[in-house]
Amino acid sequence: MSVHSALAPTMRECAGTLRRNVEILPDVDAPGFGDAFDRFGDARVVLLGEATHGTHEFYAARARITRRLIERHGFNIVAVEGDWPDIARFDGYVRHGAPRPQSGDTRVRFPTWMWRNEDVRIFADWLRHRNAALPETERVAIHGLDIYSLGESIDAVIDYLEAHAPAAAIEARRRYACLTPWQAEPQHYGRAVTQGVLAPCEAAVVKQLGDLLQRRMALIGDAAGGDGEAYFDAEQNARIVRAAELYYRAMYRGGSASWNLRDRHMFDTLQALIANRKEARAVIWAHNSHVGNAAATAMGWQGEFNIGELVRKTYGDRCVLIGFGTDRGTVAAAPDWGAAMQVMQVRPARDDSWEGAFRGTGVARGLLDWRTRSKGELLSVLSQPRLERAIGVVYRPQSELASHYFEAVLADQFDAYVWFEESCAVTPIGAERPQGAPETWPFGL
Repeated sequence: MSVHSALAPTMRECAGTLRRNVEILPDVDAPGFGDAFDRFGDARVVLLGEATHGTHEFYAARARITRRLIERHGFNIVAVEGDWPDIARFDGYVRHGAPRPQSGDTRVRFPTWMWRNEDVRIFADWLRHRNAALPETERVAIHGLDIYSLGESIDAVIDYLEAHAPAAAIEARRRYACLTPWQAEPQHYGRAVTQGVLAPCEAAVVKQLGDLLQRRMALIGDAAGGDGEAYFDAEQNARIVRAAELYYRAMYRGGSASWNLRDRHMFDTLQALIANRKEARAVIWAHNSHVGNAAATAMGWQGEFNIGELVRKTYGDRCVLIGFGTDRGTVAAAPDWGAAMQVMQVRPARDDSWEGAFRGTGVARGLLDWRTRSKGELLSVLSQPRLERAIGVVYRPQSELASHYFEAVLADQFDAYVWFEESCAVTPIGAERPQGAPETWPFGL
């Protein structure tokens, strides 16, 4: 598909249509910022995106919207683009099961600024305070959806079994021994298997997961209630080990397999969270590239799917996909893989992009919701493919078109869009640890 069409409205016409339909929002730090999002309160799943991993306005806006959905509409799960064990430390804090995570905790991987920043701290403190007055079973939880915690997840499974089934822990150690030498550099495991140097560990990790699933049946029949919460954590970690083993092998086969495996795992984790919680209603925080419907973007046209597409297929009108964008400002990002975080200048968006069209509205902050708008002129404009910018862990302004733009049909990618004309970088907490390549290589979102 191409962004150029003789029938497409001009950028001036596009901006004019957007201006007539966009709703002005207050400052993102204003208490009333989240009020406009009550219209999405009847959804089962609300997905909140971000065009970068390091923008204050995106984090603050998602926090305000999520607070509103929790307070007014009964949402009880926050699921984020982060690793299960790392985010479990936040969950322990907000549900009063553990102290606040320390900024010197070296277990949190690059890019640390994604979850160690002031906006997340403020939200976590608020959620802990709110949860304090609630029974344990009614406290709002926060969980990670991602796949990169191979080593920590292995340790978590073994720790659980040592506490609850010591004999089974011995067998788990034996099965996971195939992977333990690669825990620090799991991408090297994938390369060794692909090159024929090492036999895959798949059978062992599948067997371990199977044994844990059998334990679930025993716990269901336990009249005393068993160790359900601890078990659920162990099962999810065993699923991560299974998915990560596949992922790191798929990385070296190229194509869409590794991306699809990662987002399938995110979706499956969301489904497990919803199934494990009474009257579950979830808010997801992740990059636009994950929460927007991939079928409406160049990603989908090349064979990739994502959690947004899977959620839309599963929940239909009971889900809402909300994208976020900005034109210019600053962002917390690294100039290359594993490099130190910098506060970098974000270049003004291309004139032929969606961001360029929103800039043309002259609106500083706005919400465009096309679920409740006329289906005529607005949808005609939004249904044209245009460039869209995505900045992940790394930002390369010198090669921005090749590195950070892709084509998208906004009308089908999202249900609504939150716009900030100018934005600024998040404020990290604690020292960054830039040494070594991140486990997300070569995928930065």
